[in-house]
Amino acid sequence: MIGARLLTVEAMRRVDAAAIAAGTPGLTLMERAGAAVAARARVLLTEGGREGGSVLVLCGPGNNGGDGFVAARHLAKAGFAVEVVLLGRRDGLSGDAAGAAAAWAGRVREGAPDVLPPCGLVIDALFGAGLSRDLDGEARALVERVNASRLPVLAVDVPSGLDGDTGAVRGVAIQAAETVTFVALKPGHLLQPGRSLCGALHCADIGTGAAALSAGLAGCPALFRNGPELWGAGFPHLTGESHKYTRGHALVLSGPAWRTGAARLAARGALRVGAGLVTVASPADALAENAAQLTAIMLRPCESADDLDDLLTDERLNAVLLGPGLGSGEPTQERVMVAASAGRALVLDADALTSFKGQAATLAGYIRDGEARAVVTPHAGEFARLFAGTDAVEEGLGKVERARRAAALSGAVVVLKGADTVVADPDGRVAINDHATPWLGTAGAGDVLGGLIAGLLAQGMAPFEAACAGVWLHGDAGLRHGPGLIAEDIPELMPQVLAELLSRLGR
Repeated sequence: MIGARLLTVEAMRRVDAAAIAAGTPGLTLMERAGAAVAARARVLLTEGGREGGSVLVLCGPGNNGGDGFVAARHLAKAGFAVEVVLLGRRDGLSGDAAGAAAAWAGRVREGAPDVLPPCGLVIDALFGAGLSRDLDGEARALVERVNASRLPVLAVDVPSGLDGDTGAVRGVAIQAAETVTFVALKPGHLLQPGRSLCGALHCADIGTGAAALSAGLAGCPALFRNGPELWGAGFPHLTGESHKYTRGHALVLSGPAWRTGAARLAARGALRVGAGLVTVASPADALAENAAQLTAIMLRPCESADDLDDLLTDERLNAVLLGPGLGSGEPTQERVMVAASAGRALVLDADALTSFKGQAATLAGYIRDGEARAVVTPHAGEFARLFAGTDAVEEGLGKVERARRAAALSGAVVVLKGADTVVADPDGRVAINDHATPWLGTAGAGDVLGGLIAGLLAQGMAPFEAACAGVWLHGDAGLRHGPGLIAEDIPELMPQVLAELLSRLGR
Protein backbone atom coordinates (compact mmCIF):
# COMPACT_ATOMS: atom_id res chain seq x y z
CA MET A 1 0.00 0.00 0.00
CA ILE A 2 2.94 2.35 0.57
CA GLY A 3 3.28 2.76 -3.20
CA ALA A 4 -0.07 4.56 -3.33
CA ARG A 5 0.71 6.83 -0.38
CA LEU A 6 1.14 10.56 -0.78
CA LEU A 7 3.53 12.52 1.40
CA THR A 8 2.43 15.74 3.02
CA VAL A 9 5.05 18.41 3.52
CA GLU A 10 5.41 17.40 7.17
CA ALA A 11 5.69 13.70 6.29
CA MET A 12 8.42 14.49 3.76
CA ARG A 13 10.34 16.41 6.41
CA ARG A 14 10.11 13.35 8.65
CA VAL A 15 11.35 11.07 5.88
CA ASP A 16 14.39 13.28 5.28
CA ALA A 17 15.09 13.50 9.01
CA ALA A 18 14.80 9.73 9.43
CA ALA A 19 17.13 9.07 6.49
CA ILE A 20 19.70 11.51 7.86
CA ALA A 21 19.42 10.01 11.35
CA ALA A 22 20.00 6.57 9.83
CA GLY A 23 23.31 7.72 8.37
CA THR A 24 22.63 9.28 4.97
CA PRO A 25 23.95 12.87 4.98
CA GLY A 26 21.55 15.56 3.86
CA LEU A 27 24.02 16.71 1.23
CA THR A 28 24.01 13.19 -0.23
CA LEU A 29 20.22 13.30 -0.54
CA MET A 30 20.51 16.72 -2.20
CA GLU A 31 23.14 15.38 -4.60
CA ARG A 32 20.83 12.55 -5.65
CA ALA A 33 17.88 14.90 -6.05
CA GLY A 34 19.83 17.34 -8.19
CA ALA A 35 21.24 14.52 -10.31
CA ALA A 36 17.71 13.25 -10.96
CA VAL A 37 16.65 16.73 -12.07
CA ALA A 38 19.65 16.98 -14.38
CA ALA A 39 18.91 13.58 -15.89
CA ARG A 40 15.35 14.63 -16.74
CA ALA A 41 16.59 17.97 -18.10
CA ARG A 42 18.94 16.14 -20.47
CA VAL A 43 16.01 14.11 -21.79
CA LEU A 44 13.94 17.24 -22.38
CA LEU A 45 16.79 19.03 -24.10
CA THR A 46 17.55 16.03 -26.30
CA GLU A 47 13.93 15.32 -27.21
CA GLY A 48 13.39 19.00 -27.96
CA GLY A 49 16.27 19.06 -30.42
CA ARG A 50 18.23 21.34 -28.10
CA GLU A 51 21.10 19.01 -27.19
CA GLY A 52 24.07 21.15 -26.27
CA GLY A 53 21.73 24.09 -25.76
CA SER A 54 21.70 26.43 -22.82
CA VAL A 55 19.96 25.96 -19.48
CA LEU A 56 18.86 28.65 -17.06
CA VAL A 57 18.76 27.39 -13.46
CA LEU A 58 16.79 29.56 -11.04
CA CYS A 59 17.84 28.84 -7.46
CA GLY A 60 16.07 29.92 -4.32
CA PRO A 61 17.56 30.55 -0.88
CA GLY A 62 16.76 27.13 0.62
CA ASN A 63 17.24 23.43 -0.07
CA ASN A 64 15.25 23.62 -3.30
CA GLY A 65 17.90 26.02 -4.53
CA GLY A 66 20.54 23.56 -3.39
CA ASP A 67 18.99 20.92 -5.65
CA GLY A 68 19.25 23.46 -8.46
CA PHE A 69 22.98 24.02 -7.89
CA VAL A 70 23.58 20.27 -8.06
CA ALA A 71 21.55 19.98 -11.27
CA ALA A 72 23.52 22.87 -12.77
CA ARG A 73 26.83 21.17 -12.00
CA HIS A 74 25.75 17.87 -13.58
CA LEU A 75 24.45 19.59 -16.70
CA ALA A 76 27.60 21.65 -17.12
CA LYS A 77 29.69 18.50 -16.78
CA ALA A 78 27.55 16.93 -19.53
CA GLY A 79 28.44 19.78 -21.89
CA PHE A 80 25.47 22.09 -21.61
CA ALA A 81 25.86 25.83 -21.27
CA VAL A 82 24.42 26.63 -17.85
CA GLU A 83 23.57 29.96 -16.28
CA VAL A 84 22.64 30.09 -12.60
CA VAL A 85 20.49 32.82 -11.08
CA LEU A 86 20.22 32.96 -7.28
CA LEU A 87 17.27 34.73 -5.72
CA GLY A 88 19.29 36.25 -2.91
CA ARG A 89 22.97 36.34 -2.03
CA ARG A 90 25.39 33.45 -2.17
CA ASP A 91 26.84 34.34 1.22
CA GLY A 92 23.32 34.17 2.66
CA LEU A 93 22.97 30.44 1.95
CA SER A 94 23.33 27.98 4.81
CA GLY A 95 23.43 24.25 5.51
CA ASP A 96 23.32 21.78 2.65
CA ALA A 97 22.30 24.49 0.18
CA ALA A 98 25.52 26.36 0.93
CA GLY A 99 27.48 23.14 0.41
CA ALA A 100 25.84 22.53 -2.95
CA ALA A 101 26.51 26.11 -4.02
CA ALA A 102 30.16 25.81 -2.99
CA ALA A 103 30.57 22.83 -5.32
CA TRP A 104 29.35 24.91 -8.28
CA ALA A 105 32.38 26.40 -9.99
CA GLY A 106 30.50 28.57 -12.44
CA ARG A 107 29.26 32.13 -12.24
CA VAL A 108 26.22 32.93 -10.11
CA ARG A 109 24.04 35.90 -10.94
CA GLU A 110 22.55 37.23 -7.72
CA GLY A 111 19.07 38.74 -7.79
CA ALA A 112 16.26 38.42 -10.29
CA PRO A 113 17.21 39.55 -13.80
CA ASP A 114 15.02 42.14 -15.49
CA VAL A 115 15.15 40.10 -18.69
CA LEU A 116 15.56 36.34 -18.86
CA PRO A 117 18.47 35.26 -21.03
CA PRO A 118 17.58 33.10 -24.04
CA CYS A 119 17.79 29.39 -23.26
CA GLY A 120 16.43 26.01 -24.23
CA LEU A 121 15.14 25.13 -20.76
CA VAL A 122 14.46 26.81 -17.43
CA ILE A 123 14.97 24.77 -14.26
CA ASP A 124 12.77 26.16 -11.50
CA ALA A 125 14.53 25.50 -8.18
CA LEU A 126 13.24 28.59 -6.41
CA PHE A 127 10.81 27.26 -3.81
CA GLY A 128 9.67 23.74 -2.89
CA ALA A 129 6.53 22.12 -1.54
CA GLY A 130 6.95 23.60 1.93
CA LEU A 131 6.38 27.22 0.88
CA SER A 132 4.26 28.78 3.61
CA ARG A 133 3.77 32.35 2.38
CA ASP A 134 2.54 34.15 -0.69
CA LEU A 135 5.24 35.12 -3.15
CA ASP A 136 5.75 38.85 -3.44
CA GLY A 137 8.36 41.38 -4.41
CA GLU A 138 11.35 40.12 -6.38
CA ALA A 139 10.22 36.47 -6.19
CA ARG A 140 6.78 37.24 -7.59
CA ALA A 141 8.24 39.38 -10.36
CA LEU A 142 10.63 36.59 -11.38
CA VAL A 143 7.87 33.97 -11.49
CA GLU A 144 5.70 36.27 -13.60
CA ARG A 145 8.66 36.91 -15.92
CA VAL A 146 9.22 33.17 -16.39
CA ASN A 147 5.55 32.57 -17.19
CA ALA A 148 5.47 35.47 -19.64
CA SER A 149 8.55 34.09 -21.44
CA ARG A 150 6.74 30.87 -22.39
CA LEU A 151 10.06 29.05 -22.10
CA PRO A 152 9.78 25.34 -21.19
CA VAL A 153 10.17 24.88 -17.44
CA LEU A 154 11.28 21.84 -15.45
CA ALA A 155 10.20 22.35 -11.83
CA VAL A 156 12.06 20.91 -8.86
CA ASP A 157 9.70 19.28 -6.30
CA VAL A 158 6.78 21.57 -7.19
CA PRO A 159 6.43 24.64 -9.41
CA SER A 160 7.49 27.61 -7.30
CA GLY A 161 4.52 29.27 -5.62
CA LEU A 162 2.55 26.03 -5.25
CA ASP A 163 1.43 24.81 -1.82
CA GLY A 164 2.56 21.19 -1.62
CA ASP A 165 -0.27 20.15 0.69
CA THR A 166 -3.28 21.84 -0.92
CA GLY A 167 -2.37 22.49 -4.55
CA ALA A 168 -3.26 26.15 -4.00
CA VAL A 169 -1.27 29.00 -5.49
CA ARG A 170 0.65 31.15 -3.03
CA GLY A 171 0.16 34.48 -4.77
CA VAL A 172 1.57 33.38 -8.11
CA ALA A 173 3.08 30.13 -9.38
CA ILE A 174 5.26 28.85 -12.19
CA GLN A 175 3.59 27.01 -15.07
CA ALA A 176 5.85 24.00 -15.60
CA ALA A 177 6.06 21.63 -18.53
CA GLU A 178 7.30 18.88 -16.21
CA THR A 179 8.01 18.44 -12.52
CA VAL A 180 10.50 16.16 -10.79
CA THR A 181 9.69 15.35 -7.18
CA PHE A 182 11.30 12.96 -4.74
CA VAL A 183 10.40 9.82 -2.76
CA ALA A 184 6.62 10.12 -3.35
CA LEU A 185 4.08 12.51 -4.82
CA LYS A 186 2.65 15.27 -2.67
CA PRO A 187 -1.06 16.17 -2.44
CA GLY A 188 -0.42 19.43 -4.27
CA HIS A 189 0.73 17.51 -7.34
CA LEU A 190 -2.78 16.05 -7.74
CA LEU A 191 -5.07 18.78 -6.39
CA GLN A 192 -6.06 21.61 -8.70
CA PRO A 193 -4.74 24.03 -9.73
CA GLY A 194 -1.50 22.33 -8.75
CA ARG A 195 -2.06 19.38 -11.04
CA SER A 196 -2.35 21.64 -14.09
CA LEU A 197 0.68 23.72 -13.08
CA CYS A 198 2.97 20.70 -12.62
CA GLY A 199 2.75 19.33 -16.14
CA ALA A 200 4.06 15.78 -16.49
CA LEU A 201 5.09 14.33 -13.12
CA HIS A 202 8.22 12.31 -12.41
CA CYS A 203 9.07 10.86 -9.00
CA ALA A 204 12.72 10.09 -8.29
CA ASP A 205 14.04 7.66 -5.70
CA ILE A 206 16.83 9.43 -3.83
CA GLY A 207 17.70 6.52 -1.56
CA THR A 208 15.94 7.53 1.64
CA GLY A 209 15.04 3.87 2.14
CA ALA A 210 11.91 2.02 3.19
CA ALA A 211 12.56 2.44 6.90
CA ALA A 212 12.74 6.23 6.60
CA LEU A 213 9.59 6.27 4.50
CA SER A 214 7.73 4.20 7.08
CA ALA A 215 8.98 6.49 9.83
CA GLY A 216 7.80 9.52 7.91
CA LEU A 217 4.35 8.07 7.39
CA ALA A 218 3.92 6.92 10.99
CA GLY A 219 1.29 8.97 12.73
CA CYS A 220 0.42 10.94 9.59
CA PRO A 221 -3.13 10.87 8.19
CA ALA A 222 -3.47 8.14 5.58
CA LEU A 223 -3.45 9.91 2.22
CA PHE A 224 -3.43 8.07 -1.10
CA ARG A 225 -3.39 8.53 -4.83
CA ASN A 226 -6.50 6.78 -6.08
CA GLY A 227 -5.86 3.70 -8.18
CA PRO A 228 -6.25 -0.08 -8.32
CA GLU A 229 -3.37 -0.73 -5.94
CA LEU A 230 -5.46 1.01 -3.27
CA TRP A 231 -8.67 -1.02 -3.69
CA GLY A 232 -7.94 -3.78 -6.21
CA ALA A 233 -7.67 -6.54 -3.60
CA GLY A 234 -11.28 -5.93 -2.59
CA PHE A 235 -12.66 -5.54 -6.10
CA PRO A 236 -15.50 -8.00 -6.85
CA HIS A 237 -14.18 -11.35 -7.99
CA LEU A 238 -16.40 -13.75 -9.91
CA THR A 239 -16.00 -17.49 -9.45
CA GLY A 240 -17.46 -20.45 -11.27
CA GLU A 241 -20.26 -20.47 -8.71
CA SER A 242 -21.22 -16.80 -9.06
CA HIS A 243 -24.74 -15.96 -10.22
CA LYS A 244 -26.98 -12.91 -10.25
CA TYR A 245 -28.16 -13.39 -6.68
CA THR A 246 -24.60 -13.57 -5.33
CA ARG A 247 -23.64 -10.39 -7.17
CA GLY A 248 -25.96 -8.12 -5.23
CA HIS A 249 -29.17 -6.21 -5.90
CA ALA A 250 -29.08 -2.42 -6.17
CA LEU A 251 -32.20 -0.30 -5.74
CA VAL A 252 -32.32 3.12 -7.41
CA LEU A 253 -35.11 5.53 -6.57
CA SER A 254 -36.52 7.52 -9.48
CA GLY A 255 -38.33 10.83 -9.58
CA PRO A 256 -41.77 11.36 -11.13
CA ALA A 257 -42.59 11.23 -14.84
CA TRP A 258 -40.74 14.41 -15.75
CA ARG A 259 -37.60 13.56 -13.76
CA THR A 260 -36.62 9.99 -14.62
CA GLY A 261 -33.44 10.24 -16.70
CA ALA A 262 -31.03 10.58 -13.80
CA ALA A 263 -32.23 7.38 -12.14
CA ARG A 264 -31.96 5.45 -15.41
CA LEU A 265 -28.38 6.64 -15.91
CA ALA A 266 -27.52 5.56 -12.37
CA ALA A 267 -29.24 2.20 -12.80
CA ARG A 268 -27.33 1.44 -16.00
CA GLY A 269 -24.10 2.33 -14.21
CA ALA A 270 -24.91 -0.09 -11.38
CA LEU A 271 -25.77 -2.88 -13.81
CA ARG A 272 -22.75 -2.38 -16.06
CA VAL A 273 -20.32 -2.37 -13.14
CA GLY A 274 -21.46 -5.85 -12.19
CA ALA A 275 -24.45 -5.79 -9.86
CA GLY A 276 -26.42 -8.97 -10.49
CA LEU A 277 -29.78 -7.23 -10.26
CA VAL A 278 -30.88 -3.60 -10.41
CA THR A 279 -34.35 -2.27 -9.68
CA VAL A 280 -35.65 1.24 -10.34
CA ALA A 281 -38.44 2.22 -7.96
CA SER A 282 -40.56 5.17 -9.06
CA PRO A 283 -43.96 6.82 -8.64
CA ALA A 284 -46.66 5.14 -10.71
CA ASP A 285 -46.74 7.96 -13.25
CA ALA A 286 -43.11 7.25 -14.17
CA LEU A 287 -43.36 3.49 -14.59
CA ALA A 288 -44.33 3.57 -18.25
CA GLU A 289 -41.60 6.06 -19.16
CA ASN A 290 -38.96 3.99 -17.38
CA ALA A 291 -40.29 0.74 -18.85
CA ALA A 292 -40.00 2.15 -22.36
CA GLN A 293 -36.27 2.71 -21.91
CA LEU A 294 -35.12 -0.10 -19.61
CA THR A 295 -34.94 -3.82 -20.30
CA ALA A 296 -32.67 -5.80 -17.97
CA ILE A 297 -33.45 -3.38 -15.14
CA MET A 298 -36.54 -4.21 -13.11
CA LEU A 299 -39.23 -1.72 -12.06
CA ARG A 300 -41.25 -1.32 -8.89
CA PRO A 301 -43.75 1.34 -7.79
CA CYS A 302 -42.74 3.58 -4.90
CA GLU A 303 -44.77 6.64 -3.99
CA SER A 304 -43.63 7.33 -0.44
CA ALA A 305 -41.26 6.55 2.39
CA ASP A 306 -43.70 3.89 3.57
CA ASP A 307 -43.52 2.22 0.16
CA LEU A 308 -39.73 2.26 0.35
CA ASP A 309 -39.93 0.72 3.81
CA ASP A 310 -42.05 -2.09 2.36
CA LEU A 311 -39.61 -2.63 -0.51
CA LEU A 312 -36.71 -2.94 1.89
CA THR A 313 -38.32 -5.87 3.68
CA ASP A 314 -36.71 -7.79 0.80
CA GLU A 315 -33.26 -8.29 2.29
CA ARG A 316 -31.82 -9.13 -1.12
CA LEU A 317 -31.95 -5.40 -1.90
CA ASN A 318 -28.58 -4.71 -0.32
CA ALA A 319 -27.61 -1.30 -1.77
CA VAL A 320 -29.78 1.78 -2.22
CA LEU A 321 -29.17 4.96 -4.25
CA LEU A 322 -31.29 8.01 -3.50
CA GLY A 323 -31.20 11.49 -4.90
CA PRO A 324 -30.87 11.77 -8.67
CA GLY A 325 -34.07 13.39 -9.95
CA LEU A 326 -35.89 12.61 -6.72
CA GLY A 327 -36.79 16.18 -5.78
CA SER A 328 -35.67 18.01 -2.65
CA GLY A 329 -37.67 18.46 0.50
CA GLU A 330 -39.25 16.58 3.38
CA PRO A 331 -40.47 13.54 1.36
CA THR A 332 -36.90 12.88 0.25
CA GLN A 333 -35.63 13.35 3.81
CA GLU A 334 -38.12 10.70 4.93
CA ARG A 335 -36.91 8.26 2.28
CA VAL A 336 -33.32 8.81 3.38
CA MET A 337 -34.28 8.13 6.99
CA VAL A 338 -36.01 4.89 5.99
CA ALA A 339 -33.10 3.70 3.85
CA ALA A 340 -30.55 4.57 6.52
CA SER A 341 -32.51 2.83 9.26
CA ALA A 342 -32.67 -0.33 7.14
CA GLY A 343 -28.92 -0.70 7.56
CA ARG A 344 -28.23 -1.19 3.86
CA ALA A 345 -25.32 0.15 1.89
CA LEU A 346 -26.44 3.62 0.90
CA VAL A 347 -25.44 6.20 -1.72
CA LEU A 348 -26.82 9.73 -1.37
CA ASP A 349 -26.47 12.24 -4.18
CA ALA A 350 -28.07 15.36 -5.62
CA ASP A 351 -31.55 16.00 -4.16
CA ALA A 352 -30.93 13.63 -1.24
CA LEU A 353 -28.15 16.00 -0.15
CA THR A 354 -29.91 19.25 -1.01
CA SER A 355 -32.85 18.11 1.13
CA PHE A 356 -30.56 18.33 4.17
CA LYS A 357 -29.29 21.84 3.43
CA GLY A 358 -27.68 23.09 6.64
CA GLN A 359 -28.75 19.91 8.45
CA ALA A 360 -25.63 17.79 8.24
CA ALA A 361 -26.02 16.78 11.89
CA THR A 362 -29.53 15.46 11.22
CA LEU A 363 -28.31 13.40 8.29
CA ALA A 364 -25.39 12.13 10.37
CA GLY A 365 -27.83 11.03 13.06
CA TYR A 366 -29.82 8.95 10.58
CA ILE A 367 -26.66 7.34 9.22
CA ARG A 368 -25.21 6.53 12.63
CA ASP A 369 -28.48 5.37 14.20
CA GLY A 370 -29.09 2.97 11.32
CA GLU A 371 -25.44 1.89 11.13
CA ALA A 372 -25.75 2.49 7.40
CA ARG A 373 -22.68 1.95 5.24
CA ALA A 374 -23.17 5.31 3.56
CA VAL A 375 -21.47 7.21 0.75
CA VAL A 376 -22.40 10.81 -0.05
CA THR A 377 -21.33 12.28 -3.39
CA PRO A 378 -21.64 16.08 -3.39
CA HIS A 379 -20.16 18.49 -5.87
CA ALA A 380 -18.77 21.72 -4.42
CA GLY A 381 -22.12 23.53 -4.29
CA GLU A 382 -23.97 20.63 -2.67
CA PHE A 383 -21.12 20.23 -0.20
CA ALA A 384 -21.29 23.90 0.81
CA ARG A 385 -25.06 23.70 1.30
CA LEU A 386 -25.06 20.42 3.22
CA PHE A 387 -22.22 21.29 5.58
CA ALA A 388 -23.06 24.98 6.01
CA GLY A 389 -22.25 26.15 9.52
CA THR A 390 -19.83 23.30 10.27
CA ASP A 391 -16.05 23.27 10.52
CA ALA A 392 -15.91 21.45 7.17
CA VAL A 393 -16.47 24.73 5.35
CA GLU A 394 -14.11 26.96 7.32
CA GLU A 395 -12.40 29.52 5.12
CA GLY A 396 -8.89 28.62 4.06
CA LEU A 397 -9.23 24.84 4.30
CA GLY A 398 -7.85 22.72 1.48
CA LYS A 399 -10.05 20.19 -0.28
CA VAL A 400 -8.54 17.21 1.53
CA GLU A 401 -9.18 18.67 4.96
CA ARG A 402 -12.72 19.76 4.03
CA ALA A 403 -13.59 16.25 2.89
CA ARG A 404 -11.91 14.64 5.90
CA ARG A 405 -13.84 16.83 8.35
CA ALA A 406 -17.11 16.23 6.52
CA ALA A 407 -16.62 12.47 6.66
CA ALA A 408 -15.88 12.56 10.38
CA LEU A 409 -18.94 14.72 11.01
CA SER A 410 -21.39 12.75 8.85
CA GLY A 411 -20.24 9.21 9.52
CA ALA A 412 -20.31 8.64 5.76
CA VAL A 413 -17.67 8.28 3.10
CA VAL A 414 -17.57 11.65 1.35
CA VAL A 415 -16.89 11.87 -2.38
CA LEU A 416 -16.19 15.56 -2.96
CA LYS A 417 -16.49 15.69 -6.72
CA GLY A 418 -14.62 17.87 -9.17
CA ALA A 419 -11.64 17.85 -11.49
CA ASP A 420 -9.66 16.57 -8.50
CA THR A 421 -12.25 14.39 -6.75
CA VAL A 422 -11.37 13.62 -3.13
CA VAL A 423 -12.73 10.56 -1.29
CA ALA A 424 -12.65 10.64 2.52
CA ASP A 425 -13.56 7.95 5.05
CA PRO A 426 -14.74 8.69 8.60
CA ASP A 427 -11.67 6.81 9.85
CA GLY A 428 -9.40 9.51 8.37
CA ARG A 429 -8.29 7.84 5.14
CA VAL A 430 -8.35 10.09 2.07
CA ALA A 431 -7.72 9.40 -1.61
CA ILE A 432 -7.18 11.99 -4.34
CA ASN A 433 -8.22 11.05 -7.87
CA ASP A 434 -6.31 12.38 -10.86
CA HIS A 435 -7.44 9.63 -13.25
CA ALA A 436 -10.08 11.63 -15.10
CA THR A 437 -10.78 14.10 -17.89
CA PRO A 438 -12.62 17.43 -18.14
CA TRP A 439 -14.98 15.74 -20.61
CA LEU A 440 -16.70 14.19 -17.59
CA GLY A 441 -18.09 17.63 -16.80
CA THR A 442 -21.36 16.87 -18.57
CA ALA A 443 -24.98 16.54 -17.48
CA GLY A 444 -25.73 13.17 -15.92
CA ALA A 445 -22.13 12.02 -15.42
CA GLY A 446 -22.50 12.35 -11.66
CA ASP A 447 -25.65 10.21 -11.74
CA VAL A 448 -23.70 7.44 -13.46
CA LEU A 449 -20.98 7.73 -10.81
CA GLY A 450 -23.56 7.24 -8.07
CA GLY A 451 -24.77 4.13 -9.86
CA LEU A 452 -21.26 2.73 -10.22
CA ILE A 453 -20.65 3.13 -6.50
CA ALA A 454 -24.03 1.58 -5.64
CA GLY A 455 -23.31 -1.35 -7.94
CA LEU A 456 -19.96 -1.99 -6.26
CA LEU A 457 -21.52 -1.72 -2.80
CA ALA A 458 -24.16 -4.26 -3.85
CA GLN A 459 -21.34 -6.66 -4.72
CA GLY A 460 -19.90 -6.36 -1.23
CA MET A 461 -17.16 -3.77 -1.49
CA ALA A 462 -16.55 -1.66 1.60
CA PRO A 463 -17.78 1.95 1.23
CA PHE A 464 -14.38 3.68 1.00
CA GLU A 465 -13.03 1.15 -1.49
CA ALA A 466 -16.27 1.16 -3.50
CA ALA A 467 -16.24 4.94 -3.70
CA CYS A 468 -12.59 5.06 -4.76
CA ALA A 469 -13.09 2.31 -7.34
CA GLY A 470 -16.23 3.94 -8.72
CA VAL A 471 -14.47 7.29 -9.13
CA TRP A 472 -11.50 5.65 -10.87
CA LEU A 473 -13.65 3.55 -13.23
CA HIS A 474 -15.73 6.63 -14.06
CA GLY A 475 -12.57 8.56 -14.87
CA ASP A 476 -11.14 5.71 -16.92
CA ALA A 477 -14.26 5.61 -19.08
CA GLY A 478 -13.95 9.35 -19.65
CA LEU A 479 -10.30 9.04 -20.62
CA ARG A 480 -11.10 6.28 -23.08
CA HIS A 481 -13.85 8.21 -24.80
CA GLY A 482 -12.46 11.73 -24.70
CA PRO A 483 -14.05 14.49 -26.79
CA GLY A 484 -17.79 14.36 -27.26
CA LEU A 485 -18.45 12.27 -24.15
CA ILE A 486 -22.00 12.29 -22.80
CA ALA A 487 -23.28 10.55 -19.70
CA GLU A 488 -24.93 7.74 -21.67
CA ASP A 489 -21.51 6.71 -23.01
CA ILE A 490 -20.06 5.95 -19.60
CA PRO A 491 -21.97 2.73 -18.74
CA GLU A 492 -21.39 1.42 -22.27
CA LEU A 493 -17.63 1.78 -21.82
CA MET A 494 -17.60 -0.32 -18.65
CA PRO A 495 -16.96 -3.66 -20.43
CA GLN A 496 -13.70 -2.29 -21.86
CA VAL A 497 -12.76 -0.58 -18.61
CA LEU A 498 -13.44 -3.68 -16.52
CA ALA A 499 -11.69 -6.05 -18.91
CA GLU A 500 -8.47 -4.06 -18.74
CA LEU A 501 -8.75 -3.58 -14.97
CA LEU A 502 -9.27 -7.29 -14.33
CA SER A 503 -6.32 -8.13 -16.57
CA ARG A 504 -4.23 -5.65 -14.60
CA LEU A 505 -5.35 -7.34 -11.37
CA GLY A 506 -4.35 -10.73 -12.78
CA ARG A 507 -7.87 -12.13 -12.97
